[in-house]
Amino acid sequence: MTDLLSIAPRDKAEILAQALPYIRKFHGKTMVIKYGGNAMTDPALQADFAEDVVLLKLVGMNPVVVHGGGPQIETALNRLGKKGEFVQGMRVTDAETMEVVEWVLAGEVQQDIVGLINQAGGKAVGLTGRDGGMIRAQKLKLVDSKDPSIEHDVGQVGDILSIDPSVVKALQDDAFIPVISPIGFGENNESYNINADVVASKLATVLQAEKLMLLTNTPGVLDKQGQLLTDLTAREIDALFADGTISGGMLPKISGALDAAKAGVHAVHIIDGRVPHAMLLEILTDQAYGTMIRSH
Repeated sequence: MTDLLSIAPRDKAEILAQALPYIRKFHGKTMVIKYGGNAMTDPALQADFAEDVVLLKLVGMNPVVVHGGGPQIETALNRLGKKGEFVQGMRVTDAETMEVVEWVLAGEVQQDIVGLINQAGGKAVGLTGRDGGMIRAQKLKLVDSKDPSIEHDVGQVGDILSIDPSVVKALQDDAFIPVISPIGFGENNESYNINADVVASKLATVLQAEKLMLLTNTPGVLDKQGQLLTDLTAREIDALFADGTISGGMLPKISGALDAAKAGVHAVHIIDGRVPHAMLLEILTDQAYGTMIRSH
């Protein structure tokens, strides 16, 4: 903060002026942001995130936030004496776990995010996939990554059938910032827990977003030596899947990002949510932060 206060007014004006081409370029465009990791649990980073989202809205962009809540769900389950179990990056979700997921995501976590954005001067509205019939889902059939003949039962984990973005578009038109919990509903009104990265990627595709940004706890996609890969194509990602460089919780994140890039989302960025104002650095400067994924 001391460093910021020492910047001369003329230099501050120059910094703002340099952002103008990006503000002009992205004015009126939709930005889908997957919010998770440290950015979601560190109070200073939470405030930075909320300010970034409000600033993007005020300069004419349309941010849409999709949030996870893994650590918060894990804490709630531990309080109930339940231990989280994962298969290929997906949380195994029985009926009791699904209840916990709903009240943590659509209650505690979502309302915290809505409150932070409103406190920063925005007008956030919380939604789940049930609202406006947004996310229709079915039970996920999770095929084993090594043996396709094996199918894992992960309970009430959902596979998206369709997304109706009408309610999101209506809110955007009225200057609101949608904050979406990744919960879908099935044909018998059952609830499904859906990976937030997958929801963000599919929603970005349906909304024809300019950018999809996935905030993570890493600098981006790393190679086996731990070096950041700043620019990846579909073919390069397939090779990283095949040799095991991308595994675990990164699997659904990268798969969804690649699908979005192939389906017309102009730029998909996996960025380090531990960096203050990481989103503004990505959108309003010419510096590359994290990994950008291209369809070809």
